Amino acid sequence: MEPLERIINSVKHKRSDRLPIDYIATPEAHNSLKKHLSIESDEELLRYLGVDIRRVTGKYIGPKGLIPSAGINANPGTDIFGVVWAPKRHKFGSYNEIVYYPLAEAKTVKEIREYNWPSIDWFDFSHLKKEIAQINKDKRYAVMFFAGGSFETPWYIRGLENFLIDLVERPEIAEAIISHVTDFYLKRALKAIEESNGQITIIGSGGDLGTQKGMMISPELWRKYIKPYSAKLIRTFKDMGFITFYHSCGSIIPIIDDLIEIGLDILDPIQPKAKGMDPENLKRQFGDKLVFHGGIDVQELLPFETPEEIYKETARLMEILGSDGGYIVAPAHAIQGDTTPENIMAIYNTAKEYLPWK
Repeated sequence: MEPLERIINSVKHKRSDRLPIDYIATPEAHNSLKKHLSIESDEELLRYLGVDIRRVTGKYIGPKGLIPSAGINANPGTDIFGVVWAPKRHKFGSYNEIVYYPLAEAKTVKEIREYNWPSIDWFDFSHLKKEIAQINKDKRYAVMFFAGGSFETPWYIRGLENFLIDLVERPEIAEAIISHVTDFYLKRALKAIEESNGQITIIGSGGDLGTQKGMMISPELWRKYIKPYSAKLIRTFKDMGFITFYHSCGSIIPIIDDLIEIGLDILDPIQPKAKGMDPENLKRQFGDKLVFHGGIDVQELLPFETPEEIYKETARLMEILGSDGGYIVAPAHAIQGDTTPENIMAIYNTAKEYLPWK
């Protein structure tokens, strides 16, 4: 069975020859795994692991000196929104933290409007047709383009404290930033779709809305100020016939029905240690309406348990979430550098060999 067919079947809650598989890891874990397996190329590793999804992105051709993407695992420096990221070392590698929020001092909507926002012309997508054709040269994969998000990027630009206060006391400031960010991400994704000649199959969006114990903002605030913009990055593409994917860490139980309402197909990453996000509860409440992606704990299970325990837990999740086919086997976030290659392989050996409906 082709990888794309597995993903389509999963979205339809239909069983395939096996459950679909995905993979995400920090550079430290990724390079350690390639070395352990004596594999040189990323594509060879993905095929060895049985991964059914491939991710594509645009080539940055904008002003020199800027980095094209934001986040803890991107390159340090100033990103296209003017946010400055600096590396922070830890025992197993490094990640980035924000050291400058460019609109932290803005007082008016006029300042937001006149800010030097990035242009979609800063990205070239002309390579996508050839790149995706190469990916699909012998079998068709589910190809994902990640559009962006309407919550995280705005607070990166404004500062989290300022942005959360804005939502209550200065909503016009928050909405002005959210609107500009969402418009950019929407137009950029539409351009990628056009240039890919219809070969993209999944459009991703997201932004962490949850903590270990609950949501970062009230569901009511999210519905009033964030949901309409998140819908532009989900419903737009759902109505165009794409599979939709949304990423949020933490506990987001109160708004999962809202995400379904605005067209979500796949929810990621299912952080099992967060309140209410245990697989039994998620499957019981939403399992007939959503596909779950992730769920294999990166906080305690992967770094500290044995391959045998990881095999058992992966199989258990596959049974709970995937007995009807509606689960994509993957870690609950990027596999961290404190996870051994043997523990990583325990996930993927299980995913390739175990059938939860036997």
